[in-house]
Amino acid sequence: MTDQVENAEQEPFPKIDTSVPHSARIWNYWLGGRDNYEVDRVAGDAFREIFPGIETGARAARYFLARAVRHLAGEEGIRQFLDIGTGLPNVDNTHQIAQRVAPESRIVYVDNDPLVLAHARALLTSTTEGVTNYVDADLREPDTIVREAGKTLDFDRPVALMLMGILGHIEDHAEARSIVRRLVDALPSGSYLVQYDSTDTSEEYVRAIQQYNDGGSIPYILRSPEQIERYFDGLELLEPGVASCSRWRPDAAALGLPAEVHQYGGVALKR
Repeated sequence: MTDQVENAEQEPFPKIDTSVPHSARIWNYWLGGRDNYEVDRVAGDAFREIFPGIETGARAARYFLARAVRHLAGEEGIRQFLDIGTGLPNVDNTHQIAQRVAPESRIVYVDNDPLVLAHARALLTSTTEGVTNYVDADLREPDTIVREAGKTLDFDRPVALMLMGILGHIEDHAEARSIVRRLVDALPSGSYLVQYDSTDTSEEYVRAIQQYNDGGSIPYILRSPEQIERYFDGLELLEPGVASCSRWRPDAAALGLPAEVHQYGGVALKR
């Protein structure tokens, strides 16, 4: 990792709890990663028994991230990305996609999970022209996030704020909307919000999430597509608006729309 994260590297190596399933590790398992434990695989398999489409949804959400970052870095000329709720590094992370398009891109990842922090130190590298940094902070502390991210990003220039599958961990929808609003208020005109979360559009998905929440993990709250759309209040949604992640500007549109998944998201401009 670049020397921009030397302060994080001086902190004690975090203790990782492997006694209960962990959402980031389960997600990593569904995406075919190896950064997970037996407890996560058991929980992931139990979830899949109730809702077999979870892996398809996880991949669709990941591809949505890739298409959104590629569009913003390429078509919109965004060179700064603030990715909150990073999760475990995987193939084609935000910095890799953005810096592939524009090597000078600057990316700040934010998470407060010990396992994510441990992996971020080793895996989140950068081009020599750009910067990749990591902030250890909680989503519920937007002022702290903005202050610390401002050591790497220039908040006088447009920033892409990315909240990928993280707002479901805020149990109160009004609080989640308030967090988004406070973060967006800190961004200049010309910035973008990229956001997705899982929805309550499947009875099987609702049952699987309930079982997951009952297992002692950090709860995840499914919301309606209409509730997700409220995160973009006051912003200008790009076409096709808030949509199933698989149908947000799919790469193979000429072959027909792909099947819908229960993760919904969108990209919006701050004027």
